[in-house]
Amino acid sequence: MTAASVKSAEEGRVEPVQSIQYGYGESKTMEGEMEEQIHTKRGLSSRQLQLLAIGGCIGTGLFVGAGSVLSTVGPAPLLMSYIVMSSVVWFVMNMLGEMTTYLPVRGISVPYLIGRFTEPTIGFAAGYNYWYSFAMLLATEVTAAGLIIDYWNTGVNVGVWIAIVLVVILALNIISVSWYGESEFWFATLKILAIIGLIILGVVLFFGGGPNHDRLGFRYWQDPGAFNPYLVPGNTGKFLGFWTAFIKSGFSFIFSPELITTAAGEVEAPRRNIPKATKRFIYRVFAFYILGSLVIGVTVAYNDPSLTAAVNSGGSGAGASPFVVAIENAGIGGLNHVVNAAILISAWSSGNAWCYAGSRTLYSLAGEGQAPKIFLKCNRNGVPYVAVLATWLIGILSFLNLSSSGETVFYWFTNITTVGGFINWVLIGIAYLRFRKAMNFHGLLDTLPFKTPLQPYGTYYVIFIVSLLTLTNGYAVFFPGRFTASDFLVSYIVIAIFLALYTGHKIWYRTPWMTKVSEIDIFSGKEEIDRLCENDFERVPRNWLERIWWWIA
Repeated sequence: MTAASVKSAEEGRVEPVQSIQYGYGESKTMEGEMEEQIHTKRGLSSRQLQLLAIGGCIGTGLFVGAGSVLSTVGPAPLLMSYIVMSSVVWFVMNMLGEMTTYLPVRGISVPYLIGRFTEPTIGFAAGYNYWYSFAMLLATEVTAAGLIIDYWNTGVNVGVWIAIVLVVILALNIISVSWYGESEFWFATLKILAIIGLIILGVVLFFGGGPNHDRLGFRYWQDPGAFNPYLVPGNTGKFLGFWTAFIKSGFSFIFSPELITTAAGEVEAPRRNIPKATKRFIYRVFAFYILGSLVIGVTVAYNDPSLTAAVNSGGSGAGASPFVVAIENAGIGGLNHVVNAAILISAWSSGNAWCYAGSRTLYSLAGEGQAPKIFLKCNRNGVPYVAVLATWLIGILSFLNLSSSGETVFYWFTNITTVGGFINWVLIGIAYLRFRKAMNFHGLLDTLPFKTPLQPYGTYYVIFIVSLLTLTNGYAVFFPGRFTASDFLVSYIVIAIFLALYTGHKIWYRTPWMTKVSEIDIFSGKEEIDRLCENDFERVPRNWLERIWWWIA
């Protein structure tokens, strides 16, 4: 057992012996020598964590990617897929919220929790799966930002914009975590204001309040229709349309619940702020994604020529955004440029968040002895700058989009991240179930500082649904005349990568198949967190304005 738990017969309680495992077989206390290597700081405030949680979730997947889904399958599958995926994300968020609130130690990451509550090899494979996925998402959002700027026909090579976006992201991540937190707070605030404004605009257009006074209603749900049957006609085609939208909706949501856990080791008052962020997350997802997808479906037809042309040309910029198409169709002059600016901020913000998440994942892997110790190095502001640089360098792959051959390679890297996220959500579910078993074994399940509803049944639901999504994400390639080697690899190569990481580590280190429930470490670091949070009390709002602000942020 990594951290010994000594039962006191006299008092009938469990006393934690505070230690943490780094590598395999080498145990060191949280204080002392490891303190010299691990030196991140709790520089994220409550308001920054709240906005980080939802801000990282709102990216080009909603503003632009939803247009591709709408064009392919129609408005009803788009809306239904976001509703069902929101339920999955809610349970994933709750699982992480419980585990993270219990143990928000410095250097925490989702792979750390997975490895701690399952076994080291699974944690290793999940860790690198997370790291390269975060790095690929950084490259995805940076490329999107460059193309969004190009919407204004600046005449400047898109590579220049990509370079500028990359440099700013590096600066915000490498100077201080408070710089990152503050920038992400304002980025996320602007994104939220933008999506709220677009939802209000959709309602106005729905009732005919646009310049042309054309009352849209549910016109486009009737003609051309709510469903665009996919692959085959009839009800089967409609179901396949929903399932395709369900799979593709994963890109909009993937990895967003993990951002709270990633930031937990650097947030103030974690036992108070993490549950708050967790509980509010789902309401914001519902408001922005579900209402946003409904607005998209009622303001743009799935066969709209502008949308279809942009999607068929592989557009990832603002021209492929259904919001921009709706504004142009309504004849609202100039607003498309405002929306384009909002989409640019969204892409820039998401790239910022993925760089942060990737660097902290690599930092956590190094802390567990699963990556070189050089990634533990921090600057005087508590930023693991070597890990930041390593993650940021992968973002340079965004320049692949400047060549036609590079676009194909880049498409590969960016699309496998969704499947990688699905795999890790399944692992989160397994880790959570074992966490509950370990807590129950020690008689501590009822003492959890934060408990969420419908557990463990919500976890079983996530494992079942997400496993199906992982295995069927490339189902379309098996239809007659649709099979290509590249599409097959894009859909399933990440599974092979994960299995290769798992098998290689298992053979090299000969780790046990699965840590016994009785030996799962639920004590290391807990005493330190208990001391940190024992005198933490939330201030009472002084007036109704402060109460509203605290509810929002």
